[in-house]
Order: sequence, then C-alpha cells, then structure tokens
Amino acid sequence: MARPAFYAARPGRWRDWWTILHPPYTAWHLSYVIIGATLAPRTSVSRLVATLLAFFFAVGVSAHALDELHGRPLRTTIPASGLIAAATGGLLVACALGVAGVAIVGPWLLAFILIGPLLVLGYNLEWFHGRLHTDIGFAAAWGVFPVLVAYYAQAERIDVTAAIAAASALGFSLAQRSLSTPARALRRRVASVDGSITMHDGRVDHLDSALLLAPLERALKTLSWALVALALALLASRIF
Repeated sequence: MARPAFYAARPGRWRDWWTILHPPYTAWHLSYVIIGATLAPRTSVSRLVATLLAFFFAVGVSAHALDELHGRPLRTTIPASGLIAAATGGLLVACALGVAGVAIVGPWLLAFILIGPLLVLGYNLEWFHGRLHTDIGFAAAWGVFPVLVAYYAQAERIDVTAAIAAASALGFSLAQRSLSTPARALRRRVASVDGSITMHDGRVDHLDSALLLAPLERALKTLSWALVALALALLASRIF
C-alpha cells in the first residue's frame, strides 16, 4: 500500500509524530509568518520568534493532531488520547503566547487570539456545517491569517502592504489546495487507474496512479521549499 503522504515516515513510535506534523506543509505555513513579519516597517526578532512558536503549536501540532483524529488519514497508531492531548496542549500554548504578547503589542491582539482557535477548531472539526472546511477556508486560515497576525505583531496595524501580502498568501494556499486535494485522493482513496494517452505522433502512454501523482507532488515539494527560501531571504535582509 502506498504511503498516505510523500513525507510520511515508516509507521511506529516517534515516526508517527513526525508524520502528523506534515513537515513540508508546516514549514510552508510558518513561512507566511516570516513573510508577514519581515514586510512590516520594522522586525523585532523576539516578536517573530513568539509568533512562529504560536503558529507552530496551533497549526503544526494542534490542527494536524485534530486532522489525524478525524478519520486517521495518515494511518498512524497514536492513541486518540495522545492526539487529543496534543491538540489541546498545542492550542493552549499558542493562546498563552498570544496573551503574553498583548502587553507588548496592545489589546487589539486579543482579536487575533480569539479568531485563531476558532479557525483551528472550526476548520478541523468541521464546525458550522463544514463552512470553514473549504478551499477558501483553508487558504484564509493557513495563508491569510498567519501573514496578518505576523504583520500586526510587528507593525501594530494592518495596512495596504499587509493586505497585498495576505492576498499573495491566499493565492499560494489556493494553489497548494488544488494540488494536494487530488494528490491525497490518489494516495489514499484510489485503488487503481486505467487508461492511456495517445500522442499526435502515435505514441501511447499508459496511465497509472504514479504517473498522475508525480507532477502534483513535484509541484508541492517545489513550492514548499521555494516559500521557505523566500521567507529566509526576507529574514536575512532584515538581520544582516
């Protein structure tokens, strides 16, 4: 049986925890935090680190633990109690970091602290009849929101620069979703593929799951490291 994701490790023990972190995607979404923070007029390293940690625990840990709890898409053997503990603990740590930042950034940060858990729980538990669990919901929660929070944590306001950066994150996240959705289906739900492609010169290529999956996952891998590289370049421009 094919691995449930291209980044999935061999099942068992600590490797299951590595797999549910969705490493390429967690790095991708944390890149939005760095991009938002470094586009602000000034960038405080301490505020950036706190924001990165908050999103790591909220998205990398909590959201992904809830996702695995709902149907075991990654086929891990982590007990339900462990996933619930990780989801709860991750969200509490993220909120605690946010609350600690209110004294530094200002009371309007509380609005983001309230919205964050709502997005995590609403999207992954499919609250509100699944209205958040859509392509736009995904892009808004894991693309737009990290950019805006990171920018606000630095600039203490939302302006045109933040809005344009958020629009860019929305586009990248929608592209991610359009690639990852069929890729997940091919890996997890498709039993077999039957068909062929006939070229104008008469050559016939036979279709299979691997042929359909390869360009989707190649694009996802490329985008994941490219976004990380862009984020690191922006960070380097502020530090060095």
